[in-house]
Order: sequence, then structure tokens, then C-alpha cells
Amino acid sequence: MPQSRAAGLLAIYPHITSRDRHLLQLLDDHQVLTTDQIHRLLFSARRTCQIRLGELRALGLLDRFRFSRDGGGSQPWHWVLGHNGHRFQAAAHDRAEPTSRSSRQLVQRLSANPNLTHLLTANEFFVRLTTFSRRRAETRLDRWWSETTTTKQYRTVTADGHGLWSASGTTVGFFLEADTGSEPLGRVVAKLDRYAALIRRSGPRYPVLFWLRSHQREEHLHELLRGRRGDVPTATATHDAEPAAAVWLPAASTRRIRLVELPSDHGQPVADNPNYDDDGVFVL
Repeated sequence: MPQSRAAGLLAIYPHITSRDRHLLQLLDDHQVLTTDQIHRLLFSARRTCQIRLGELRALGLLDRFRFSRDGGGSQPWHWVLGHNGHRFQAAAHDRAEPTSRSSRQLVQRLSANPNLTHLLTANEFFVRLTTFSRRRAETRLDRWWSETTTTKQYRTVTADGHGLWSASGTTVGFFLEADTGSEPLGRVVAKLDRYAALIRRSGPRYPVLFWLRSHQREEHLHELLRGRRGDVPTATATHDAEPAAAVWLPAASTRRIRLVELPSDHGQPVADNPNYDDDGVFVL
């Protein structure tokens, strides 16, 4: 990049804390988070969070948008990378220097994305796990992959997210299907065919978590799951539930269990299984 532009970015560096860098990476990976989600992820006091977000916006590291709420009022602020945030992340990951136009277009496309609610719902699932682990020292979210990263790593699987969750020495993997009610349940269930293909290739046999917007939709989904073979482990819960707790109802079961209790197999060290390095050693 031209030296004058590089110098402009370098001048911001003394104002960037390790927490700020963590937030920039989260937004680089997961595109958008609300004020409340950022508060729960990284801050103790909401007012401190609001002040810091305003400061980062003034530095051009963050940008924000929000819409009006039906019936009056406004939705929460949605935070994304600003132009300097995109520049900082590009430098950190050896990517091409973005232009101000490209950064602006990214924000505009994201704010107008019809799947924005779905994206925020998927992110909320992982925010809750992270928040839970902040309160419980024996738990930890070891991996939080977005849909884009999950698809890149597993190729044929297009989950809304993928994670590794550890509790009391046990680590389970999972694939997330965050449901907002926009798809017919038959189409939702049909996605399991791709997970079955992954298992047949000696990939991980992780439970597919259907996180649903209502108990009625959950009941209807279980009716459809009863007609399928059990080659892919599945479990359901609703948006009002704490994902780490005993809220998951496996297919063909009547007892809800904790996330860490779900069956989980990391698969074999084959070429397209990202759980293993070149030496066949399991890596988080």
C-alpha cells in the first residue's frame, strides 16, 4: 500500500487493545454482531462496551447500522468492520489492501442481506456458549467456525456453523442448523444426506443440532426424523434454551441431555478431515 496510507493505519495501532483485536477478528470471521452480543462476549459492563464501540467507530475500525422496529422504536445496533478494520485484518492475514469503496459495499450488501436474521441467529448460538464458558471454568468453546469456514473445511457440508465444545475433560463436536422458520422442514431434514456422506468418507460423526424457533416446529421435525435411518446423530432444542444445558432432545428419545453428552466421533485422519494434522494428530 502507499506509504501515506500505511502510515495512517499505523497511527491507529497505539489505540488498539488485545480485546479490540479479538473483536476485529470475530467480525472478520462472523461478519456482524449486535451491541448486546459483543457485550456478553467481551465486556462486563454494558456502558463500557457502548463507549468502546463508539471509540472504535471514530477510529474507522468499526461501522454500524440498524433498522426501525415494527410497531415503533429501533432494532439494536449491528456492528461490522469499518474500512480501517478491513485494512487492519487484511494486513494481519496477508490479504490485498481493500479500497474504501469495497469496504462500503460490503457493509451495504450485509445490511441488505435477506439472510441477516439467520446469520445473527447462528452467531447467537455461539455467543451463548462463549458466555456460558465465561461463567463456568470447566467449560470451553474450542472452535467456532462460520458457515463459510465450515464449508471450506468440510467441502460438501453447508452447516450454519461448526464447533467443538469441551466440558470437564470431554470434547464434542457438532454442526449447527439454525432454524428461523423460513424453510420447509422437509428441506431441513434433507440436509442430513450431506452429513451422511461425510461420515461414509470417514469424516467426523458429529451430531447435527437443529436449533428451532418454537416447540411446535420441534415436534414436527421429530415426526420427520422418525422416518429416517439413524446414521447421522441429531438433536433438537429451541431458541429460548441455553445450548450448553440439558436441553437437547436426540431423535427417537424422550430425555433431554447436555450438549457434552451427545454422541461425538472426530472421525479418521483422512485427507479431508480438518480435525487432524499431516501426522494424523488430533488438533483443536
